[in-house]
Amino acid sequence: MKLFSVLAAVAGLCLIAALVFHFGPHAVTRTLIAVGWTGFAAVCSIHLALMAVMGIAWGVLMPGTSLWVPVWGRLVRDSGSELLPLSQIGGYVLGARAVTLAGVDGTTAAASTIVDVTLELFGQLAYTALGLSCLIYVKPDPTIATPVALGLAAAVLLAAGFVVVQRRGFDLFGRFARVLGRGWADKTASGAAALHTALTAVYRRRGRAASSFVLHFVCWVASTLEAWVALRFAGASLDFATVLVIESLLYAARSIAFAVPNAVGIQEGTYILLGASFGLTPETALALSLLKRARDLTIGVPALVAWQFLESDGCGLASPAAGAFGLPKIETPVGTTGAPPSSAGCGDRAMSIVGLQKDKNDAAR
Repeated sequence: MKLFSVLAAVAGLCLIAALVFHFGPHAVTRTLIAVGWTGFAAVCSIHLALMAVMGIAWGVLMPGTSLWVPVWGRLVRDSGSELLPLSQIGGYVLGARAVTLAGVDGTTAAASTIVDVTLELFGQLAYTALGLSCLIYVKPDPTIATPVALGLAAAVLLAAGFVVVQRRGFDLFGRFARVLGRGWADKTASGAAALHTALTAVYRRRGRAASSFVLHFVCWVASTLEAWVALRFAGASLDFATVLVIESLLYAARSIAFAVPNAVGIQEGTYILLGASFGLTPETALALSLLKRARDLTIGVPALVAWQFLESDGCGLASPAAGAFGLPKIETPVGTTGAPPSSAGCGDRAMSIVGLQKDKNDAAR
């Protein structure tokens, strides 16, 4: 899988370079210059605001958690997904890890992440459905609308299946693990049961789940503003409904290609194909994609540097620097992971947080 990710990333970068040289570096640069620093700052500001709201949507699923914690976790999640050579799943893991550093227990972080990703997926499907409606209104061409409608229907079925697995799959897994006997199977079944319980508790708060879905849907629709503003600065006069169609179909394509790190090459090619259907020149479409890449670098690099600082400096938990960020000071005893005192590094202690929480609960009982 790692080899595939590396090869896909390299192929995507080669495709981007080929597209830039094919359509002309000067034409692409000219569009970027037209957007200017003002347009770029506007795009980054809109994106930061949307990330904050998406963090709040995640926080709704974790009652009692400080608001900044899920916002911070969302920032790390998106930065990891967009900049590191990982699939989107890797970004989800980083986001969950980030909130555990702020005091959220591992089971809650994992369960809330799974539900948040699920609700965001349904929000995206609603966004795609809205884009399909706009497509039929703007360009009533069945050769485009029909495949999109079929793909949307298939995606809804897959998303529904994903929910069923979350609600029922852990029961089947627990039974299978108990059949295997004691030892690792018992521990695995225990962890799966705890996660299942946490997932059930999150879904039981239906009002909060509905609020999270609505927030995600609003963010998806509002994300169209980024491209619309950038195109306005670039001199492309596409109306909001047309840009919404392009953006919704673009992110649908990105979701299908989730295994390709950062959708490298996929995003650029999709922008060019979709843009051509709505009168957007290839160099403008390519410049818009590169502008988004620059936005991700501008926002993501500082976020990942800060996250790495918290991870490495005493794991960001028991150091003075952690206190400066408002993180709780958690003493993590060496040896929880089985490593000797001389070899238990930050990585070992970081992975033992969930185990430490379990030991405390056992002691309390």
